[in-house]
Amino acid sequence: MKFGIVRFPGSNCDTDAFRAVTDGLGEEAVFLWHKSHDLEDADVVILPGGFSYGDHLRAGAIARFSPIMREVIAFARAGGPTLGICNGFQILCEAHLLPGALVRNDSLRFRCREVGLRVENASTLFTNAYREGELVRIPIAHAGGQYVADDATLDALEAEGRVVFRYVDVDGRPTAEANPNGSANNIAGIVSAEGNVLGMMPHPERVALEVLGRTDGLGVFTSVARAVTEGNERAVDQGNEPALDRRPEPGAAAGVGS
Repeated sequence: MKFGIVRFPGSNCDTDAFRAVTDGLGEEAVFLWHKSHDLEDADVVILPGGFSYGDHLRAGAIARFSPIMREVIAFARAGGPTLGICNGFQILCEAHLLPGALVRNDSLRFRCREVGLRVENASTLFTNAYREGELVRIPIAHAGGQYVADDATLDALEAEGRVVFRYVDVDGRPTAEANPNGSANNIAGIVSAEGNVLGMMPHPERVALEVLGRTDGLGVFTSVARAVTEGNERAVDQGNEPALDRRPEPGAAAGVGS
C-alpha cells in the first residue's frame, strides 16, 4: 500500500505524516510536489498541515488551485481515501470536497497545545481502529481552525454521523472551555457524505509513534490502511479490480485550473 503526501510551499507536517505511515504502519509513503500532475499510484492521499502559500489571503484558498489538486479532487470524487490535516482540512473545504469553512480562531490567537477529542463515529474509513466514544488527546497548532457552516449543513453533519471528532474536556463533555477555536458544535473533524474524505484540525501524526510519548493519533492511519487492505482483499476474492483502486490518470481533469 502506498500513501501519497502532498507538499505545498509552506507545508511543515509532511515529514511527520511520512513517519507516521512508514514508521507507525510500516507502509510505503511518497512525497507529491504540488506542481505535479501525478499521484504516483497512491492508494491514500494526505494533505498535511502547515501554512501553504497564499494563506495570508485565506487559509488554503490559493493552495486549492495547485496543479496536483486536479488529481486530488478527481481521486477523492472517485472514492479514493483522502485525509486533510489542519491546513489540509482548510484546503479540502476550499476545494469543496468538504462542506463549511475554517476561519480565524474566536480568540484571534494562534493556539498550540494538546486538546481532548471524543470519537463520535468509529465506523468510518479513518476511525475504525477506535471505539465509539473513545477519548484521545491530540495536539493542535493553528490560528484559523474555527469550523463554521450554516445551520442546515451542521444539522446534516450531525444527523448523518459525519462529525467524527469533537473537542471535549477530560470527562468527555463538549464544553466551551474545551473548544480551542470556537468551532460550531465543538467540531474537530468531519467526513464527506461518501465517507472517503476526512478533514480534521488536530494533528494525529504528532502522536503516532511511541518515540513521541503516545500513539493516540496512530488510529487514524491504521484505520484507513485497514479499510483499503480489506476492501482490496474482498475485491480480489470476488475477481474484481481492487475496490479502492480509483487513481486517476496523470492530468485527469477535475474542474480545476492548472
